[in-house]
Amino acid sequence: MIPRYIALAILFIFVIPIQSATAQKANFEQAERFTERMMEKMTGSTEVNPNWIEDQDRFWYSYDTSSGKHWYFVDAEEGEKRPLFDRQQMSAQLATIFNKPFNHKELDLKEFKYNTKDQLFTFHVDSINFTYKLENNRLIKGDSVKKKERERWATYSPDSTWIAYAKNHNLYLMQTDDPDSTEYQLTTSGERWYSFQADAGDTTSNKKLRSVAEWFEDSNKLYARRTDERKVNELWVINSLKERPSLETYKYPMPGEENVPQHEVWTFEADTLKDTDGVKLETDKKEWKDDVIGGAFFNNGGIYPGMDSDYLYMLRRNREWNKVDVLKANTSTGKTEVLFSETSKPYFNVMLSDLAIINGGEEFIWWSERTGWGQYYLYDENGNLKNRITDGYYTAGNIAKIDTTDRALYFTAYGKEDGMNPYYGHLYKVNFDGSDMERLTPQNATHEITASEEGNYFVDNYSRVDLPTRSVLRNGDGEVITTLEQTNVSRMKEAGWQPPETFKVKAADDATDIYGVMWKPNDFDSTKSYPIISYVYPGPQTEPFPIGFSHEDEKALAELGFIVVAMGQRGGSPIRSKYYHNFGYGNLRDYPLKDNKYGLEQLAARHQYINLDKVGIYGHSGGGFMSTAALLNYPDFYDVAVSSSGNHDNNIYNMWWSEIHDGVKGVTTKIKSDSSATDSVTTKTEFESSIETNIDLAGNLEGDLLLVHGTVDDNVHPANTIRLANALIKHEKKFDFMMLPGQRHGYQGEYGAYFERLRWRYFAEHLLGDYRPDRIDYNIPEQDN
Repeated sequence: MIPRYIALAILFIFVIPIQSATAQKANFEQAERFTERMMEKMTGSTEVNPNWIEDQDRFWYSYDTSSGKHWYFVDAEEGEKRPLFDRQQMSAQLATIFNKPFNHKELDLKEFKYNTKDQLFTFHVDSINFTYKLENNRLIKGDSVKKKERERWATYSPDSTWIAYAKNHNLYLMQTDDPDSTEYQLTTSGERWYSFQADAGDTTSNKKLRSVAEWFEDSNKLYARRTDERKVNELWVINSLKERPSLETYKYPMPGEENVPQHEVWTFEADTLKDTDGVKLETDKKEWKDDVIGGAFFNNGGIYPGMDSDYLYMLRRNREWNKVDVLKANTSTGKTEVLFSETSKPYFNVMLSDLAIINGGEEFIWWSERTGWGQYYLYDENGNLKNRITDGYYTAGNIAKIDTTDRALYFTAYGKEDGMNPYYGHLYKVNFDGSDMERLTPQNATHEITASEEGNYFVDNYSRVDLPTRSVLRNGDGEVITTLEQTNVSRMKEAGWQPPETFKVKAADDATDIYGVMWKPNDFDSTKSYPIISYVYPGPQTEPFPIGFSHEDEKALAELGFIVVAMGQRGGSPIRSKYYHNFGYGNLRDYPLKDNKYGLEQLAARHQYINLDKVGIYGHSGGGFMSTAALLNYPDFYDVAVSSSGNHDNNIYNMWWSEIHDGVKGVTTKIKSDSSATDSVTTKTEFESSIETNIDLAGNLEGDLLLVHGTVDDNVHPANTIRLANALIKHEKKFDFMMLPGQRHGYQGEYGAYFERLRWRYFAEHLLGDYRPDRIDYNIPEQDN
């Protein structure tokens, strides 16, 4: 008989080599070559962002190429593109001023602004302001940046005669040509959390800050959406990285709570300066408790000024998000009237909703999903429906331009063309009466449109995930006037880059088409077997896969030796049908999971190189919530999850997100008073909301889970992840947990780079069996400021 210690030694000798042989090494070096940052360096800019000059058909833009950064000026009417200035001449003048050399290929001109009236532009370098006059190519040195801090808090009137700002939570005005900077105080009732400041919680005393006020185009009046948060409950995070760890306090309403923000709209006259506290518009609706005027989720904030300052148009919704009123307000008297209303269950799609004021209120263009598809409708000045402008089984998206002279609407639409990806946006033109619908962008790609200020000209950046961006200038008939730029991917191709692939699968109902994108490593071998990783985000405002050409983190992850996919799911996107968009209502936790699992199964059946015995999943925010939910709902299918900043308990997430997508119910109770001789009854309305959480499923964990959260996340509070960790501990589950110091909802700079490589490491360990101790030590490139 072999002694026991010898037998164990022999077993050890044979077992270790077998484990090493079966483990696959992750290609960290190749992943480093294809991070988002490295791909950006190889291609430069991937789109043209035009800066249209007010009231002109001209614009300027900057663009990065392999030869450095360029500035161009374009005259749309002439179809002319030229350099805005001579880069070498500019660098020579800067070198003379600073007595040091400048690289003309990488000029760092900060806060670049163009002044068409005086034919000059301004910028600053090394905290010094400069003016560059185009007529003689002359560079003029100005003051230090600190002397121009006014622009950080100032809101200029369109005619540049007035500056609006806030101080001590009240609203002030100042004339721009006043050498003494005389202050005119417009309000006196402002206080913390009931403020005219953009930051209502600021405790700074007697300092000029940016206000919430906006100017009417005629510069005669201002309007301000003021929010009363005084009764809203507070939330806190601790910043442990300050010299003395400090408590940050902010207001944060949660679903179902009684005390939520209340909204007011005020108007003020600029020329008389006599109406202290201005005019409060009559926006409250007695039938609706906690109604909301406008807000960040509406286009244009849900407040639309007319051609002059006599009237203001607003959107008002109820707390249940299923009813909207279109209001017309007299800015002098404060009186309001309802032009028309809309009910849309289970909730109104505020992300695509839009209202356009035609000729100062003679007509209105309104977006509605009343047929189950988002379309545009024309109303008269009294709020009566005149006609449909668009019609069909597709989604009309954002308005690009309105030509009131020719009575034509230019807009982006999705899913109108048969056989084309329904996520590709195309530019269309249609008359107000619905006639002569015309597609202006013929290329089979998605088109991002930016319209001119004056005539009907459009910059069109069109691309696909496998088609690098082409930027062109079009006229009102869709004709290409000139080609502006084309993304150069030659350096990426030299490095071995292969574009991602698009795919289409069925949802779990075997009827709905689901679209997605797949990344493979550059050394992909179809005869090998690869673990698959699903990058997820549940929506409902967007889905996780790119539509056009872009640089994505998924490419670097694939280079480790994975197949990486991202796909949509029913309930994920507002640019499909209303049914598709609303599918997950009332089921925030579980609705996207069946479609994701079924989609992965179809891909594996279609491609033998996908190994469904090794499935990873990851996501951030809602994707962090979804990736953990997938691991807990289907522990026999998903093996590894990396979940960052997840809202694992939507009962403590913000009321807006949770109530709109999971629902909130108003409960009215009668209260009898015993204090009077006669019986008196009052009513009280409260709201109820209850959402299923990942904490409820903590006992299901079987795979490998990494939870990450920023310590000062004031969007998705760290308590979301801490509560999940607490539940996992109580169930005696093994998991990994990291708090990123000083990080909010997004991870910045070196923390973002560290987390990305931590994610690589986690999947390499648990899907490839690569446990090399030095795997985290691959160089993390320095982050640009």
